[in-house]
Amino acid sequence: MSLAVFRNALRQLGPLACLIMKAMARSGLRLGTGLGLGAVAAIAELVFVLLSALALLFVQAWPGPRRVVQGQVGRLARRLAEAHRRRLDTYLDVQCSPAYPDAQALAYVATRWPLGILGAVVLLSVILGAGYGSLVFVGWFIPGVQYPVTLLLTGCAGLFLLFLAVQGVLGVATLERKLARRFLGPSRQEELKRRIEELAVSRAGVVEAVHDERRRIERDLHDGVQQRLVALGMLLGRAVRGQDPDRSAELLRQAHEESRHALTELREVAWRIYPTVLDEAGLRAALETVVERSTIEVSLTYEIANEPRRPVATVAYFVVSEAVTNALKHSEASRIRVEVREVEVAAGESRCVVRIEDNGTGGADPDGSGLIGLAQRLAALDGRLAVNSPEGGPTIITAELPCV
Repeated sequence: MSLAVFRNALRQLGPLACLIMKAMARSGLRLGTGLGLGAVAAIAELVFVLLSALALLFVQAWPGPRRVVQGQVGRLARRLAEAHRRRLDTYLDVQCSPAYPDAQALAYVATRWPLGILGAVVLLSVILGAGYGSLVFVGWFIPGVQYPVTLLLTGCAGLFLLFLAVQGVLGVATLERKLARRFLGPSRQEELKRRIEELAVSRAGVVEAVHDERRRIERDLHDGVQQRLVALGMLLGRAVRGQDPDRSAELLRQAHEESRHALTELREVAWRIYPTVLDEAGLRAALETVVERSTIEVSLTYEIANEPRRPVATVAYFVVSEAVTNALKHSEASRIRVEVREVEVAAGESRCVVRIEDNGTGGADPDGSGLIGLAQRLAALDGRLAVNSPEGGPTIITAELPCV
């Protein structure tokens, strides 16, 4: 029985292991390509630095020609730096600011070429380590090996070299990122300025979202509850003034029905403002109430170990509530799938990912008032909203929020 369980576990872990290996291979190939291009560029940078130094040395005594040569050198350095900026963005996930002076571009090019050569060395070491390390496995299929112990030791040494070379690749990639940040930015001041601008925009968006929410509440009260109460008052007045007991009883029955409808709509408005179950039982219970109140099939997948902090839980709830409401009203969907998961993006850092998918007709407008309000709420918490709704469906709404 235990052997069968073990085989079943291996059978289930096999596809997962393949996926992990494929992801690691893609990541390694991408990183190696980025460092390889950097190594090729290092040769051009070294030639550029030497020729630029000689040119500046020859014109050092003449101010006019010196300024001309400095301008040309600065422009060429910027072209090289821009090529590296695109390389870093594509292969090493480093976003650098394009607003840097030519002097910093020249400093970056002049100091980067040794790092490019080091990258070439570690990549060559990876190839050699992989080649010699393969002898450990290939040696078993070669008949008549005269020195198997030597072959085994050589293969083990190759695997060890491969391990060290992989660590070297990661180290060179880290140095590439730090060097680009140091010379190409963004600087600390630029980061703070960008952050201040984002906060100002998100604050204005939150204020606008609050105003929109107030207007919607006022519209719901005016068009729904208020009309119900007016009708209720009219029915009671007619019942009081009526002389026919049977007619008065019928009017009172209608008034009772209107009072029930008014109470239901008032609860709906209060629920849309803020659900009390969110404070009493947490996010999962609040989302389960959204599922229960839906008139079509809604499946909920909730995979968050710990309760998110209250602002995150509130925004996640309203994202799901608004998306489900929109699907019920506009998409003609027959099924909605809601997924709430916690995804680790870095050591000690995780994000709450909320995904709502319906099988409706699609065509949702990302710039609509409801979705814009959700995006503004998410931006206030450093989150983001993505809407994918092609004509014909399906509509997929994805929200990401920092869990802590």
